[in-house]
Amino acid sequence: MSQIELQDQDPVFQLKGSMLAITVLELARNNLESLDRQLAAKVALAPNFFSNTPLVLALDKLPAGEGAVDLPALMRVCRQHGLRTLAIRANRIEDIAAAIAIDLPVLPPSGARERPLEPVEGEAAKKKAEKPPEPTLKPTKIITSPVRGGQQIYAQGCDLVVIAPVSPGAELLADGNIHVYGPMRGRALAGIKGDTKARIFCQQLGAELVSIAGQYKVSEDLRRDPLWGAGVQVSLSGEVLNITRL
Repeated sequence: MSQIELQDQDPVFQLKGSMLAITVLELARNNLESLDRQLAAKVALAPNFFSNTPLVLALDKLPAGEGAVDLPALMRVCRQHGLRTLAIRANRIEDIAAAIAIDLPVLPPSGARERPLEPVEGEAAKKKAEKPPEPTLKPTKIITSPVRGGQQIYAQGCDLVVIAPVSPGAELLADGNIHVYGPMRGRALAGIKGDTKARIFCQQLGAELVSIAGQYKVSEDLRRDPLWGAGVQVSLSGEVLNITRL
């Protein structure tokens, strides 16, 4: 649902939409003059926004100390601004009795989640542009000791830097780039969550496997490369791993 919040000095209600495209007018105070004034202000922004809009009057959020609602007068105020009351939502005896007296259906208090509606210029409702969340940056994971066979090191949400040799049977994984400042004889998998721009850098290529975003080459392929044993960078172009000299 979307939301209309009436920006008055002392707003008395909120309008909320339901899954059935029926507007719910939720009263916060029993003040018909303020209600009339605030509805008029909303209609001025979007003249036909409330045109013949089906409405449920929600009285179940009124404070306990509020007096009895003049229900016929409340419905007249709503009708003047294009809101057609179909039912009320209430839990106070006096409000339920007033609705029964005029044959207006009574709904039980709702536990459903609703969201406010906002009329906009041009008589259409639109979502405000939302600023995308800032990416969460994690510090680079740095390993300074040799990575032994059988070890697995994962840099989640960041790059991985290893300033030591990586032995056969060791495995390096990173969501970002992998840098190995020493012989790389194990497996290196960069961009494991699909980052096709990730890269692998190593001073001495002797890997069992290199992979970027799921595309990989094993040692049998790597040994045939003229840069085997050299300092290289591995990048991804389409579905092809490129190995170039550092």
